[in-house]
Amino acid sequence: MNTDAYRKKLGEERERLEKELASIGRRNPAVPGDWEAVPSGTGREADEGDAAENIEGYAENVAVVSDLEIRYNQVAAALGRIENGTYGICSVGGETIEPARLAADPAATTCTAHLNA
Repeated sequence: MNTDAYRKKLGEERERLEKELASIGRRNPAVPGDWEAVPSGTGREADEGDAAENIEGYAENVAVVSDLEIRYNQVAAALGRIENGTYGICSVGGETIEPARLAADPAATTCTAHLNA
């Protein structure tokens, strides 16, 4: 299987995800490979209303960072599979993942038959 197009698409997605993650979070210095949300602030002393908005914004950032981090890890794992020669092989049954499935989701780990396995 020629993986060049998939590698390119996954690389572009990884870059986009890193930018999105960096806009609302940062790499967790205590846990390699982990991202954490950062509170949004205005840089000025907050009144009670601003503090409540910052807390709400932080809670939203936590949820978004979590979703982005999951996808980032899926993309990174797919790039790893390309490197080790196992890309495009169903992790459940060992058969080839359909090209249409990989076109729709280049980070897919299963064929359509094992989609919900």
